[in-house]
Amino acid sequence: MSQSANSQMFKAIALMLMAALGFSFMNVLIRWTSEELHAFQIAFFRNLFGLVFMLPWLIRNGYRSFKTERLKLFMVRAILGISAMYCYFWGITVLPLAKAVALSFTVPLFVTIGAAVVLKEEVHARRWMAVLVGFAGTLIILRPSLDGDLFASMVVVASSMFMAASVLIIKSLSRTEDANVIVMYMVLLMTPMSLPVAIYVWEWPSPGIWLGVIVMGFLGSFAHLMFTSSLKRSDVSIVMPFDFARLPFIIVMAWVFFDQTADQWTVVGAAIVFASGIYIARREAALNKRRAKEHKLNEQP
Repeated sequence: MSQSANSQMFKAIALMLMAALGFSFMNVLIRWTSEELHAFQIAFFRNLFGLVFMLPWLIRNGYRSFKTERLKLFMVRAILGISAMYCYFWGITVLPLAKAVALSFTVPLFVTIGAAVVLKEEVHARRWMAVLVGFAGTLIILRPSLDGDLFASMVVVASSMFMAASVLIIKSLSRTEDANVIVMYMVLLMTPMSLPVAIYVWEWPSPGIWLGVIVMGFLGSFAHLMFTSSLKRSDVSIVMPFDFARLPFIIVMAWVFFDQTADQWTVVGAAIVFASGIYIARREAALNKRRAKEHKLNEQP
């Protein structure tokens, strides 16, 4: 590997770690602000101040940032995104933080299922086996016979399903749209979508909570940009393992800020789920390289 390629890889890893840290702090702020605000109102503030974070880019680029021929797909993505946000934010307010984050690692499993069922992609036996192993890990985290929070846990799993559908759309959009445009349309559409529900449960925040939701909105958009930039700089199979840093980050933060400790089965289940997700990502990267090589060979005279 060349020095330039190494440099790009290390930058991509650093960006993914920054994204993981940003998302972890955002989760802490969601939990903290939920002491005064409903999760649905917090979701609105996350979108609103996420939009404010993107305004300098919007002003710099002007009307050109809205140029797209795929507005309907952006709308569908926004509906899925707000559904995932409502489910996940509510789950964070009632579940131990480490458990909610661990369940969010099921997204790659649902992406694989969606790619096979909806996009009709060919998924071979080894990837299906990885999905089954991942769901076994999910059951370890859920432990329906031992915990009394099965409903809240299933809501977080539902958020992963919505997010997986959103990821498939982002995968399609990224072929023609810039990462900034994708994030811009996300907050631009999801902010007005989340307002009516927020008004229904509205409570005026105290000064400290105002600061919390403002920082949360900035962190959300910042982390999304870091995550997208990381994926653009290096292979998914290289950088995605570092997304698992969200779990140790959140375990430490939950202990420091809320005196929560993660039980061993949540960590074990999360490790199994994440390992299956990494295997799926590596298989996808290998298949993409093979397809690119075959395409290049077919183009030769």
